[in-house]
Amino acid sequence: MKKVTAQVKGMHCASCSARIEKVVGNMDGVDDVSVNLAAETMALSFDPDAVSADEVGKKIKGLGFEAEFDEPQEPVAGGLSALDLDIGGMHCASCSSRIERVVGKMNGVDTASVNLAAETGKFVFDPSLVSRREIRDAIANAGFTSEVRSEEGDLFEKRRKEAEDRLAAQKRALIPAFCFALPLLILSMGHMWGMPLPAFLDPAHSPATFAVVQLLLTLPVVWSGRNFYLHGVPALLRGGPDMDSLVAMGTGAAFLYSLWNTLALLFGLGDPHVLAMDLYYESAAVLIAMISLGKYFEARSKLKTSDAIRALMQLAPDTATLLKDGEQVDIAVAEVEPGDLLLIKPGERIPVDGTVTDGRSSVDESMLTGEPMPVGKQVGDPVAGGTLNSSGALTMRADRVGNDTMLARIVKLVQEAQGSKAPIANLADRISFYFVPTVMLIALIAGLAWYFIGQAGFPFSLRIFVAVMVIACPCAMGLATPVSIMVSAGRGAQLGVLIKSGRALQEAGSLDTVVFDKTGTLTHGRPEVAAITMVRGTMAQTEAVYLAASAESQSEHPLAQAVVRHAKEKGLDYPAPDEFEAILGKGIKAKVGYREVMIGNWAFMREHGLGFGDDGFAEEAVGHYERQGATVVYFASDNKLNALFAIADEMREETPEVVAALKKGGLTPVMLTGDNETNARVIAGRAGIDEVIAGVLPDRKAEEVDRLQTEGRKVAMVGDGINDAPALAKADIGIAMGSGIDVAVESGDVVLMHSDLHAILTALNLSRATLRNIKQNLFWAFAFNVIGIPVAAGVLHVFGGPTLNPMIAGTAMAMSSVTVVSNALRLRFFK
Repeated sequence: MKKVTAQVKGMHCASCSARIEKVVGNMDGVDDVSVNLAAETMALSFDPDAVSADEVGKKIKGLGFEAEFDEPQEPVAGGLSALDLDIGGMHCASCSSRIERVVGKMNGVDTASVNLAAETGKFVFDPSLVSRREIRDAIANAGFTSEVRSEEGDLFEKRRKEAEDRLAAQKRALIPAFCFALPLLILSMGHMWGMPLPAFLDPAHSPATFAVVQLLLTLPVVWSGRNFYLHGVPALLRGGPDMDSLVAMGTGAAFLYSLWNTLALLFGLGDPHVLAMDLYYESAAVLIAMISLGKYFEARSKLKTSDAIRALMQLAPDTATLLKDGEQVDIAVAEVEPGDLLLIKPGERIPVDGTVTDGRSSVDESMLTGEPMPVGKQVGDPVAGGTLNSSGALTMRADRVGNDTMLARIVKLVQEAQGSKAPIANLADRISFYFVPTVMLIALIAGLAWYFIGQAGFPFSLRIFVAVMVIACPCAMGLATPVSIMVSAGRGAQLGVLIKSGRALQEAGSLDTVVFDKTGTLTHGRPEVAAITMVRGTMAQTEAVYLAASAESQSEHPLAQAVVRHAKEKGLDYPAPDEFEAILGKGIKAKVGYREVMIGNWAFMREHGLGFGDDGFAEEAVGHYERQGATVVYFASDNKLNALFAIADEMREETPEVVAALKKGGLTPVMLTGDNETNARVIAGRAGIDEVIAGVLPDRKAEEVDRLQTEGRKVAMVGDGINDAPALAKADIGIAMGSGIDVAVESGDVVLMHSDLHAILTALNLSRATLRNIKQNLFWAFAFNVIGIPVAAGVLHVFGGPTLNPMIAGTAMAMSSVTVVSNALRLRFFK
């Protein structure tokens, strides 16, 4: 199956998105389709052998919409890279041919293709033989200009610019709408409110003038709202009516009825005074004006949902300082290539991902990780594009550039999350598909019932018909879920929490069990020497550390590395061992100078007949250390037991607090570890975790998660996303917890960008807040319609109550969408 995304233009309400899903979903070869009304996007999965993206696009066009498919990057052969450029200065075919010829002859360039009409070029090359900069220099030497194309950023800005232009057009249309609708309202209703009209406008003296002036005031308003008719009427004729169809039919009925009465009055086909008082121009005009105002507010609010993405994109600076031949050269960030040396001055943002090669400084990574404290950086440390160099100057080597940087990957993940849908939206989508035709039927039945059964007369029945048509709001239902997800995904990214789909958001809000991988999650994941006990009468502690570090320096085992780090912290300069042998599952043997050294577990010592002798204190220390959750490593030399190294992976300071908060929130924490039962229980007890699953090898973690799920639990698995990836995938929600900019953002359903466990609470609380927000939106969306439609149909009037004025009905409809979007925007302030 092939997966593509597309921008869908022309959608106005949930009926539109539901209709596209229904029609496209029924096409042969289409596996899955999801249309997001708020993001105006479509995610499509299809079999390219059965149907093409162009065929899907034509089908969507036949429905009255336009699908703009995002062109996937064509893969290049292994080891080759592709460079896309915007090229300026070309005037004819000879210009493009010359560029192809010049660049194509360069050593390392595989293909050079230039499009004269689009003023673009695509060059495939071997980066080990030729660089991007050399290709651009060759183009410049040929007399042309070039700029690196940034597909993701350019596409985002293009679409945002289109949205801003539409918003500006909507704002301009409001001026004539209200400038003519307000005088029309005063003219038509003023005399009822005790406002006298001049004789030449008074319907009692000049009914024809009264009617014609209303018509003339209505026409500019109808013109300003012409899109309701241009979109709504064709949609109705195609058999797929939408919200614009409701507005067009409702206001159109009021306008045409009033126009008929105006013509009848002018041609003397009835009592002029009666006809003059039977006009509904103001209903049509005020409805168009108020609904247009509501659509403007809705569009403005929807535009704000992409603010978080824009803020992330703006983190990357426009230029970088390249160190070349001992000189500093300012270049565009798009021109930076892997291997370039860049100078980062204090107060500047780091342009791309890389490694510090010189200097020392503190870097503010809060914009990516949510971690407020600056992180110290020195030679060999990684740095990420978009972060802020706080103090000293740094020289860095560029490693990942363009779309490969951490910032670009985060932006992409957030965009994908914003375009996804939550399962809770399915009900609203199903209702939306049938909603508009149902409302039209209700409006028609209500109008006819009042006319024929209620004997209410045509004007009253028309008012009922119009009120039902314009109060119905499919937009609110369609926006209820996706807008909340868009805002939540953006806010999460700002807090260092990447929630990668609407499904993950919904699932995370309904969990009851959180499984923690112990090492690196509840603990720091870095064993350290916590204490050393010497066996009486053997050797000095410094000598034992020196010999142990020398022997362990050849081992990759985490416990061995803890001993080596301890020696370095003590300032000991130890040699490599002369001989080294690792005994699987037991320990090591080594020769350091003339000393024979053994390091390992108690079974290893007993195997060689070693013991504590008469040192009862050292023997008791073993039990003490193990009760504290430490692992005891035994050190012996020359057939004598010399020392005990108590090595512990220290628990994170915040672990007990976070576990307590999870319990308070109704969640059951579980610890999953490969440690033995005794050590695991000690760590779990200090963390406040009651349920422990110990002795589990990495390849069996997924089985344990599955076992918990078979008990009916909704399980989240928290791990590092590397050695426990199967368990993360098996859980209802996989939470990958990283350490700052080194986190693997592709792992898990939720990615925590920093290693503080409080981020788990942030992720779960944000998910719950989002789920609450979605439910509130759905409640208001359905409440507007469930309450409003019967009232507009005159149900209250049957029992002696009031009817709903169409102008108020239309205003209520417009405000329903604004209410839903505004409520979702509250998530921007989640903390």
